[in-house]
Amino acid sequence: MRKFLGLMILSLASASVAAAQTQPKIDEPKPPVTQEQLDNEKKEKKPSADDKVSNFDADGKMKRGAAIGAGKKVSLVKAMKNPGKYAKQPILVEGVIVRSCKMEGCWMELAPSKGASAVRIKMKDHAFFVPLDAAGLKAKVEGVMSVKTLSKAEVDHLMNEDGAKFEKINADGTVTEISFEATGVELTKN
Repeated sequence: MRKFLGLMILSLASASVAAAQTQPKIDEPKPPVTQEQLDNEKKEKKPSADDKVSNFDADGKMKRGAAIGAGKKVSLVKAMKNPGKYAKQPILVEGVIVRSCKMEGCWMELAPSKGASAVRIKMKDHAFFVPLDAAGLKAKVEGVMSVKTLSKAEVDHLMNEDGAKFEKINADGTVTEISFEATGVELTKN
């Protein structure tokens, strides 16, 4: 009887080990994503070939980023006169694109009309781009206004690599500018 009992215990132990080996392993929880990792992912997003060219639909429109229309419609002139008023709420502005980034299409300058002062529009989180040939197109843009001081390095990069122009550069090489972070853009042929 002892032999039989010993054999049963040995058989059960052996079966338990075999069953444990055939069961799928449960993935260990992954560590939380850090802000630095998120920032690096945003920086790594590069425009595709389609992002760099103008692809209009049958109505002559091109949409990039999130759908627009939820923000309060505000005149671009009015928003540029008092950018702080529109810093915490999404607004919808319209204008003509004066110039855009020549490397990726990650920013554009939007003016109420040709020849007027413009505001730099940056694409939120570098998540979408405008075509490199966007200058001259009409645009509806939704996002948030702000006033920012660009470092000398940012100013140099924007001017030398992307073709940006600034009305006033501070003595230390920085620029304080009205800026607009866009969540969505709708471009229209003239």
